Amino acid sequence: MKKIIIRSIIYVISILIALEAIVRVFHLAKDSPTRFIDEFKVEKWVPNQEGYSVTGNRRQNFSKFHINNLGFNSYREFIPTKDKVEIALVGDSFIEGFHQNYDNSIGKKIENNLNNQVEVYEYGYAGYDFADQLHLIHAYKKQFDLIDKVFIYLKYEEDLDRGEYKVNYERMRLESPLNKNLKKIKLLVYAQNIGALDPIKKTINKIVVALKNKDSNNSNNNGNKIVKENLDQIRIDNFASLVNKYKYDKSKFILFFEGNVTSKIFIEYLKENKFKYIDISNSFNKSKKTTTLIYDQHWNNLGRDIVAQLLTNAFKK
Repeated sequence: MKKIIIRSIIYVISILIALEAIVRVFHLAKDSPTRFIDEFKVEKWVPNQEGYSVTGNRRQNFSKFHINNLGFNSYREFIPTKDKVEIALVGDSFIEGFHQNYDNSIGKKIENNLNNQVEVYEYGYAGYDFADQLHLIHAYKKQFDLIDKVFIYLKYEEDLDRGEYKVNYERMRLESPLNKNLKKIKLLVYAQNIGALDPIKKTINKIVVALKNKDSNNSNNNGNKIVKENLDQIRIDNFASLVNKYKYDKSKFILFFEGNVTSKIFIEYLKENKFKYIDISNSFNKSKKTTTLIYDQHWNNLGRDIVAQLLTNAFKK
């Protein structure tokens, strides 16, 4: 019996080692760059990292990323001057572009559209909301003062839930020593990416929810009903608070978003207050081919082509 147990343990360990080797050799698991908060309280990636972003259980999307000296995924460094013409793209993971090779990004496509007469800087970072974006522009004011046009990507249903900027220390927990060591186990990363660990996570979440106080839950539910009834106004108030605090430049900044998932009330507010914006959903709807990845709502290459062309047209005007 003792020998059977020992042999079983050896077999299990051998299988795990073999699987770990397969995942590494065929690069089935994504590389996770390290994040940090700089002296301006801007959360971004540690500069000068490279790796591969992998999505899907059969490596359905495989692309290379390159973190530049400033801490953003880009094939170029951000060095604006008075003598050159520069465009900045500011946003979340859609602008960060880990789903596409860093040298075939939206920014690169815009540069190609403009015959390489401009430089495009992509200040994209997964998880950024509107508060993060305006804080970033304010923190790097010296750079942005030299940049000629700034396009800000906005997701209405996610990016306007707060009216002031605070560092998201919750996200920085991903850089704890424990998480960093777990990321080194590529088999574990792969299992998480394909959802193999989801049942365990759901079980843990159910236990946590069950342990919460019922009265507290009832109170939160009532609060949620109130929030939903006034959600548009709350988001508009948050937007107004941020643009006022950071002195939003209406002549230089242009918002772009998918209008089909953006409140009509908010769009009317933008019109009334003369904020420039681009609704990219109309061009997406006209496309005969899908503009997003099949396993993900991020834009595919066609979607990025469309966005790049719309921003190019707006810049020319």
